[in-house]
Amino acid sequence: MRTNPLQRLSDAARGQLHGHILPFWCGPAVDHEQGGWMAWLSNELHADRSKPKGLIVHARILWAFSAAYRNEARPVYRQMADRALDYLVSRFVDREHGGAFWRLTDSGAVLDPVKKTYGQAFCIYALSEYHRTFGNAAALRQARELFDCVESHAHDEGQGGYFEVCSRDWTTVVDEALSEKDLNEKKSMNSHLHVLEAYTNLRRVWNDPRVGVRLRELILLFEDRILDRRTFHLHHFFDDCWRVRSNTCTFGHDIEASWLLCEAAELLGDSALTGRVRSLAVRIADAVLTQGIDATGALCYEGRDGAVLDARKECWPQAEAVVGFLNVYSISGEQRFLEAAARVWDFMENHLVDRVHGEWFWRILGDGMPDPSLPKVSEWKGPYHGTRMCLETIERAGVLGGEGTHPLSTKVPAG
Repeated sequence: MRTNPLQRLSDAARGQLHGHILPFWCGPAVDHEQGGWMAWLSNELHADRSKPKGLIVHARILWAFSAAYRNEARPVYRQMADRALDYLVSRFVDREHGGAFWRLTDSGAVLDPVKKTYGQAFCIYALSEYHRTFGNAAALRQARELFDCVESHAHDEGQGGYFEVCSRDWTTVVDEALSEKDLNEKKSMNSHLHVLEAYTNLRRVWNDPRVGVRLRELILLFEDRILDRRTFHLHHFFDDCWRVRSNTCTFGHDIEASWLLCEAAELLGDSALTGRVRSLAVRIADAVLTQGIDATGALCYEGRDGAVLDARKECWPQAEAVVGFLNVYSISGEQRFLEAAARVWDFMENHLVDRVHGEWFWRILGDGMPDPSLPKVSEWKGPYHGTRMCLETIERAGVLGGEGTHPLSTKVPAG
């Protein structure tokens, strides 16, 4: 008897999430000496205490355990979510000026106090999720305060969108790249993608009209400024007037944006906007599938002009590819997208999962082996993409199989 491919993906995702990914973040990744989670662990779990503790990974951990608890209410998930909330609020939140610091030392002292929009977005995303799961009013209040900071200081009232970085006291826009890989430009696709993601989650739990207005603005910016309508890839970097400053694409961001835009548009309840975005999602996913998937079934990292520039396989694009292809399969009904999701999943299972120490390897090289230069845990490497992929796969497979409803069907609260 042939196994239903949706059921196979759902069962595998459930096993991967609860049996492999989250146990690692409840175990070796926890920093029992200094608080929070380890700043850096090698693939063999060797720590480097000189590395900084990042805002991003701690916010993502808070989101992951909060979201996972709704799928399976294990007490340890609540314990980890509470731990993450406490560390985030007590160490990263700036009580004097508002917002959240970018980096701490290993012991929890402020190392880099700037306010990166990308970081504020992930805090809003995580705090909204904690409130959504546990009904915690203080977490929602903190998310709302962060929203007010971003809107008051980082939003570009003239050209639309958000500046990348502000000083600690929010008085100046700072020239500072998000990471070593990024260009030093005023605006980026990546930050806007995660503000979109964060405001979508905030809108689920807080029906303030301002959130809806900004969410719509973000969708339109992706339609009109960020998406290249000739190629259906996303531009990376822009100046303050939205002039393009980059000429490559990352396939993982493309496919991630394709489903996050659908999620945001559906939540706003505008049928015309949702129809346009769904159509774009199919076109984006088609470009990714045609140009970015290689013979292994995995998603390559970077491309330009329809060709692959970087064929290495990082873990997070694979996770986003599974969700993105399932999303456009639900829109279009085209079997090739379901088959693509299954092939990416098989690559992950066969190459990315660390069967010895747990979690996933960061990157797979051309010879099929993990990149030994990259850690298992860092300020950028956390449980977010993998956890979300598993949860989305379980939920979407249930909907497509007629066995449930996706969380987007949940009504937005009044007030």
